[in-house]
Amino acid sequence: MKNLTRQNSGYTEKLPIKVIQYGEGNFLRAFVDYIIDKLNKEAQFNAGVAVIQPLAGGLIQMLNEQDGLYNLFLKGIKNGSETEEIHTISCIQKGINPYEDYAAYLALAEEEALEFLISNTTEAGISYDDQDTLEGAPHNSFPAKVTALLYKRFKHFKGAADKGLTIIPCELINHNADTLKKIILQYADLWELSDDFKSWIEIHNSFHNTLVDRIVPGYPKDDIELYQSQLEFKDNLIVSAETFLLWVIEGGAALKAKIPFDKIDENILVVDDMQPYRTRKVRILNGAHTTMVPFSILYGNDTVKETIDNSFTGTFVRDAVFNEINHTLDLPDEELNTFADAVFDRFRNPFIKHQLSSIALNTVSKFKVRVLPSLLAYHEKYNRLPINLTFALACLIRFYRGSYKEQSLPVQDDAEVVAVFNKLWSTHDYKLIAHEVLSYTAFWDQDLTKVDDLEDQITKALELIDAHGIEEGYNKFKG
Repeated sequence: MKNLTRQNSGYTEKLPIKVIQYGEGNFLRAFVDYIIDKLNKEAQFNAGVAVIQPLAGGLIQMLNEQDGLYNLFLKGIKNGSETEEIHTISCIQKGINPYEDYAAYLALAEEEALEFLISNTTEAGISYDDQDTLEGAPHNSFPAKVTALLYKRFKHFKGAADKGLTIIPCELINHNADTLKKIILQYADLWELSDDFKSWIEIHNSFHNTLVDRIVPGYPKDDIELYQSQLEFKDNLIVSAETFLLWVIEGGAALKAKIPFDKIDENILVVDDMQPYRTRKVRILNGAHTTMVPFSILYGNDTVKETIDNSFTGTFVRDAVFNEINHTLDLPDEELNTFADAVFDRFRNPFIKHQLSSIALNTVSKFKVRVLPSLLAYHEKYNRLPINLTFALACLIRFYRGSYKEQSLPVQDDAEVVAVFNKLWSTHDYKLIAHEVLSYTAFWDQDLTKVDDLEDQITKALELIDAHGIEEGYNKFKG
């Protein structure tokens, strides 16, 4: 079998670079690139994508070896029937690793056709690092990279009004575009860039808050031979995802005119206010994911479906959603329960093997955004802690020890986060560990030891987990 390349496969069309995309991971390739590819093929969007590797380690070399091509397998239920689609995605024109070729990265600022900037660098990605300088090669933070590129574009095109970009971040933080814009302007001040540049950012670049929703397990390593047997060329970047897709973007007529979303049959909403959609989705779907990951891995499960199908872990997650998370949301019960039921149906998708380890990345920052607001809102509303969400937080802390019952755990986080937990777990003092983690404001943006009874309950849960295991420990914890 020949390798998947443009020469071998016949995908030789050259597209102008209209989109810069920060992130080459499974989600963007199964979501944004899928949509861009569909727009190209069905709505003559004519958009080529240049993909930037946001971290020093990544898939750009592999992506370039396949000339930006890969196959996306969509599997799920449509209109009550099982369905499977295979799409060869061809919109990516080049991949750039700025850690190896920073000049090539900055050169993208001079692309005449460039209109859009899209990103997904996880919740930890949109952050400010005052150690970054304009001359950094490359910068530590994603917003610093963007600021440097925008400044280069501003200078190259002499502040032309029509050379500003439409910026659509997909990171799962609230007001993601507003936050990115604020940090870009912080860097403009830190680096003492001109007022004209800051005005150009404000007036001639548009920033759009978004919500994204599609479950993307990624590379189907356990069934790769089956997937590969359905293809003509060898593909090392196969991505699997569910058929369901939702993209909510704050914008108006100008955005609709730029991107012909109405010409393709996808669930893409351009709205004035995305907050109701975001709160429901982040707290329930993403909150359930993040709640289950450390808890279910410690229990011994490998996948989301296995977690939901198991009588103990499935009941735990369902109770966390229906009896705790939903009770904190200011939406009609019927709407919340209907949405949650649909989420659990998606979790049970028989075609999707969503590895828990693949969604364990940056679990601390994810918990802060996706689960902690529900835990705190429940405590405020009922003057007591939610049992399942509290136990899930204890499981997170235990998970970051890195091993459990001689099993290595798939901890994936920033070196600083891992170092904090490594130092604390060297003490084996549950009360100290609970106190230090909860009071570490860099994790939570607040001191959680001030939440009544939380420190004692986390200490108790940690002791029970190690003494009795997850299931018995949980049963003793809830009394």
